[in-house]
Amino acid sequence: MRKVARITSRRNPQVQRVRRLQRQAKARRAARAWVVEGVRLGEEALRAGARVEAVFFTPSLAARGRALVEAWAAQGVPVYEVTEAVMEALSATATPPGLLLVLALEPRPWPARPSFVLVLDGVRDPGNLGTLLRTAWAAGVHGVALVGEHADPWAPKVVRAGMGAHFHVPLWTGSWAALAPRLQGLTVYLAAMRGEVAYPEADFRAPVALVVGGEAHGPSPDAARHAHHTVYIPMPGGAESLNAAVAGGILLFEVARQRDWRP
Repeated sequence: MRKVARITSRRNPQVQRVRRLQRQAKARRAARAWVVEGVRLGEEALRAGARVEAVFFTPSLAARGRALVEAWAAQGVPVYEVTEAVMEALSATATPPGLLLVLALEPRPWPARPSFVLVLDGVRDPGNLGTLLRTAWAAGVHGVALVGEHADPWAPKVVRAGMGAHFHVPLWTGSWAALAPRLQGLTVYLAAMRGEVAYPEADFRAPVALVVGGEAHGPSPDAARHAHHTVYIPMPGGAESLNAAVAGGILLFEVARQRDWRP
């Protein structure tokens, strides 16, 4: 590897910038940048051709991670070797993985004619949001829209739970009024505890948008106004409700099942 810059102080301006990006949604929006950690997400970033602005790594990084660092260094990306103490300051995890990237915040463009959309209405829990993004990616969703008060999709906890979904699934955020034109031509199904039809009986083969509400308050009145149908998940065990990520996963893979999607 060519010679790289070394950072040994937590007060270094580069370190302070990353710490702000890790902690503040406002900083991420202003800088149009976000952070990922670890070799697995680094590999996803490289495969997806994401625009990397800076790379930080520790001397103990294993060969698999060093290969990534060398690839970005060869592209002219600024690369910094940092001490373990500095990586602890940079990282948003209890056990820093030894590799951290700052990337340009450039969501994948919304498709022109999506036929499978997930709308998350007021999902505030970062773990649930990240899990739903990962599940949407796995199920073949064409785009995920975030409406209402929701967790920042680029926050560290969401990114970790997403496990690479951010590089593959188009993300859009805004109001229901702005979203409505993007749902033209789609049948909108709202997940509701007292829905009209049990989810296996719904017809998800046509172009569809699934709406999943937040954990605490469920779907908003706006979601109900824009829905064509409501669906529910039968719970023979008698539980009052399901976790938003679990409910979303059940519905997303029912769409995939009905469309007979295979590898």
